[in-house]
Amino acid sequence: GMKELIKRLQPDVFEDIIALVALYRPGPLQSGMVDDFIDRKHGRAKVEYPHPALEPILKPTYGVILYQEQVMQIAQVLAGYTLGGADMLRRAMGKKKPEEMAKQRTIFMEGATRNQVDPEVAGYIFDLMEKFAGYGFNKSHSAAYALVSFQTAWLKAHYPAAFMAAVLSADMDNTEKVVTLLDDCRQLGLTVLPPDMNQSQHPFTVDDQNRIIYGLGAVKGAGEAAISVILDNRNREGNFTSLLDFCRRVSSQKVSRRVIETLIRAGVLDSLPGSRQAKLGYLPEALRMAEQHLRDQGNGQRDLFGGVIAAVETEQPMPLLPEWPEKERLRQEKETLGLYLTGHPLNEYEAEIRAVTTKRLVELAEDDGNHKYQKEPVLIAGLVAGVRTQFTERGKRAFVQLDDKSAYYEIMIFADVFAEYGH
Repeated sequence: GMKELIKRLQPDVFEDIIALVALYRPGPLQSGMVDDFIDRKHGRAKVEYPHPALEPILKPTYGVILYQEQVMQIAQVLAGYTLGGADMLRRAMGKKKPEEMAKQRTIFMEGATRNQVDPEVAGYIFDLMEKFAGYGFNKSHSAAYALVSFQTAWLKAHYPAAFMAAVLSADMDNTEKVVTLLDDCRQLGLTVLPPDMNQSQHPFTVDDQNRIIYGLGAVKGAGEAAISVILDNRNREGNFTSLLDFCRRVSSQKVSRRVIETLIRAGVLDSLPGSRQAKLGYLPEALRMAEQHLRDQGNGQRDLFGGVIAAVETEQPMPLLPEWPEKERLRQEKETLGLYLTGHPLNEYEAEIRAVTTKRLVELAEDDGNHKYQKEPVLIAGLVAGVRTQFTERGKRAFVQLDDKSAYYEIMIFADVFAEYGH
């Protein structure tokens, strides 16, 4: 993909990054233009210009016609085109209409002759322009994308935690993307803390130790309204101290029992006393106490001095239950977060998997549709995250979604293979 192209080109000036954007398209990749461009940059091929007057135009691209603007400049310099006329030439080359191209060739040749350009050279240059115009990209677009790429690469290099937190926040609704981004964080040596009711904000954030804090907005089933109520209360009244304190302060129609159950199962309330299992079992009692507290506040009697008489609350203590076994904890996380966060079912087999596999799923997912591994056998391992089947003329084939911590990736199992090995 693009990473391979960057490694081959080894850009060292901004112009190279602009060129990368224009080169990474089907036309240049399939025509051999990319190989020629790279060889010229690294001195493995000679940089030549079809006419001395074109050196200022083609020098940034090592003599290769890469941009639409270069086609227009060549027409202006060699054949005396006006800017408007050069744009008409660009459009004609893009449409590839024979009659229009024949007309433009005549105009170009006549103009080149007036500028004392050898007719044979002029014809050769027009042929080059016509050939490369099919691949030509708008340089201004390339430059805009290149600038954003440069800025984001700089941010990722110098502020990796803040950069990854921002990218995770932008894609927090896309679980598959979040899985891949969390793997990127691990590869960068970044620590990602689980969602925490007393630390997390709605987006992913970075704490003062440069650790990424999981955003509450990425917890499935919590809902924008509930998260907003919780954060508003925390900002106003301070951190939550217990499950009962949490229920008293935020339980309402917006923060329902179902939402609180989701938060417990996702580990969002882990910093409060009690295990996840204990909190889930104690939740009905905590909600009962919270409702009683609200009723007593609403109907509170006042003493002779105007003070509210505190109601006697019959509070049951939270049971002392152990944490769920790892398998159950991870299952609950998967259901509420859409991914495994504090561990992974494959962790205990990691050494064996690394010994026998040849690729990670993220490497297949980053192939960018180039089918790099279509003819190359690869050995992969992953947890089956989902299966769907489809009936075809040849029978029932399957699409299996695998998860190996680095990415989610869907593979297709052909009907004959599925018939033999499926169950």
